[in-house]
Amino acid sequence: MATKVVMEALSPTMEEGRLVEWKKNEGDAIAVGDVLAEVETDKAVMELVARAAGVLLKQVSPAGSTIPVAQVVAWIGAAGEAIPGGDDAPAAAAPVAPQAAAPAATPTPAAAPAAAAPAAAAAPVVASSPEASNTGGRVKASPLAKKIAADRGVDIATIAGSGPEGRVIARDLEGVTAGAPTRVRGEGGVAVSAFTDAPLSQMRKAIAKRLVQSIGPIPTFYLTAEVDMERANDARAALLAADEKGKFSFNDLIIRAAAAALKQHPNVNAWWMDDSIRKWEDVHIGVAVAIEDGLITPIVRNADQKGLRQISAEVRELAGRAREKKLKPEEYTGATFSISNLGMFGIDEFTAIINPPESAILAVGRIEQKPVVRNGEIVARRRMRITLSCDHRVIDGASGAAFLKTLVGMLENPLALVW
Repeated sequence: MATKVVMEALSPTMEEGRLVEWKKNEGDAIAVGDVLAEVETDKAVMELVARAAGVLLKQVSPAGSTIPVAQVVAWIGAAGEAIPGGDDAPAAAAPVAPQAAAPAATPTPAAAPAAAAPAAAAAPVVASSPEASNTGGRVKASPLAKKIAADRGVDIATIAGSGPEGRVIARDLEGVTAGAPTRVRGEGGVAVSAFTDAPLSQMRKAIAKRLVQSIGPIPTFYLTAEVDMERANDARAALLAADEKGKFSFNDLIIRAAAAALKQHPNVNAWWMDDSIRKWEDVHIGVAVAIEDGLITPIVRNADQKGLRQISAEVRELAGRAREKKLKPEEYTGATFSISNLGMFGIDEFTAIINPPESAILAVGRIEQKPVVRNGEIVARRRMRITLSCDHRVIDGASGAAFLKTLVGMLENPLALVW
């Protein structure tokens, strides 16, 4: 009997996946553990492997499709075996616009007549609202136009029809794709402005969902401090001079100092669990890394037990694989505290959004020379502003301020980190 291949939950928070590329073709022999396809989850590109042996009888969903977890994407069985029908073999999901890393889906034969039709205009005109070409919630469109729109992932209700009574016909879809620039119709039917609808990646969907969960329900307050980084700069320069292979950054020093401070302030190294507060004994720091589709926080585990050289090497290695979407779920889930540094972009200060269930996140600005008063004289000193976002359900103002004071002290006197 043929075996279903379903979209598996390849990460703890995954609800759907985008099928980036099939690694096996229909008719190929399959062994248990073979990689069938690459799937983009909300955090990384991962492998969908075979759980049964046989022949790949059918690819239910094409590359580029976004498929809910547990839905059938393929069938494996004996050569020539029939595939069960009904609900066990759902139709393929409409493909989204391919990302740069994914191969474009092969055009279907049904799209050919549209290419042969005469061009209606240099650029397609899209209705400013569905009512412009459809009434009563019913789309007026020819069967061929509906087929072309479905194949290309285009919402046909947004297309201005040129057929009788505003009916959408095949030539109205010439040149229209899910991610192509289109034009909004203004008064008198004149195309007045252009736009591009970029399909959401799985990561961007996850970011949007997490931010809604965070900024609304979490009662957040912010604490900002300015740090004198002169000694930190001197210490970094001395260490780099002593170690020709050393490449550690100020951010590595901040991670190390934050880890040490968290050991002294366990209330900040905590999660909100709805009916309890979980205070962690281990310090696992998530380090925000910007990638093409958004943001991910690979984790330096047991950061309080590691030196600068080890922290630096881990951060570089994790960040590199994060940008390639090669992180494993355990490498980006389970942080007890997070750090986001935008100093390299010239940002003076900012507030970061807490990543639940964590109770705090540190936002780090740039290091710059400023005139400050020391011993009654104005001198230039390297200064850095840091902001702690706190979940007030877990952290009170005084405990958050105490943590920040400890952190500032360690950064201003980095020798304290070696004791």
